[in-house]
Amino acid sequence: MSNTLPVRPIRFYRMATSGHCHRVEALMGILGLPFEPIEIDLRQGDQRQPAFLALNPFGQVPVIDDNGVVLADSNSIMIYLVQRYAPGSSLWPDDSATAARIHRWLSAAAGQLAFGAAVLRFVTLLKLSKPCDEEIARATTLCSLMEQALESGGDGAFLVDGIPTLADLSMYAYTKHLPGSGVPLYNYPAIRAWLPRVEAIPGFVPLRGVLE
Repeated sequence: MSNTLPVRPIRFYRMATSGHCHRVEALMGILGLPFEPIEIDLRQGDQRQPAFLALNPFGQVPVIDDNGVVLADSNSIMIYLVQRYAPGSSLWPDDSATAARIHRWLSAAAGQLAFGAAVLRFVTLLKLSKPCDEEIARATTLCSLMEQALESGGDGAFLVDGIPTLADLSMYAYTKHLPGSGVPLYNYPAIRAWLPRVEAIPGFVPLRGVLE
C-alpha cells in the first residue's frame, strides 16, 4: 500500500503487548513497511534507562527511528508514517473535514481510552490488585459512543465515513481486549461486528494477548 519504502528498516521500540504499540505495528503491516522491533520491557524499567530517555524523555513506548527521524507518541507516529509513505491514503486523507473527524477519535484514544480500557488491560496483564470502577465506567461510556458511531454507518461500517482509517487502528486493540479486562461486549453488537472488519484489513497484524 505504501508508495515508497524506508531507506532502511524502521527501528521500532515497543512492548509487544501494548495497545499503543500495536497501533503503529498494525499500520506498518498495512503499509508494508519493513521494521526492526526492539523490545522495551516496562516491567524491568527499560523505559527509564538513559539510552531510551534520549529517544523519548517521557519514557514511553512506542518510539520509532526512521533513518534519523525519531518520533514518539503512537498517534503522532501513525500520522507521520501515512503522510511520509502513503500520502493521500484514505487512512489519513487530505480532505480536512474527514481528517478532523479521524482526529476526534485519536483524541478519544489519548483520553477516554487511555484512562479507561488501556488502564484495565495494564492491570489485567500485570495481575494488579487495584479498584477499577472509574476505568470501567470510562470504558463503557466510550463503548456506547463507538456503538452509536458504528450503528450510524450501517453494515460494513468503520468509525469514520465507512472506510478504514487511523481512527479504527487507534481504538481497536484496547477495545478488542475489554472482555478479558472485565468489560463484556455483548451489549455492543456493532463493535463486535467492527472488530473482525478491522482485522480483515490487508496487512493487519494481531495484538499479542499475554505477557511472556
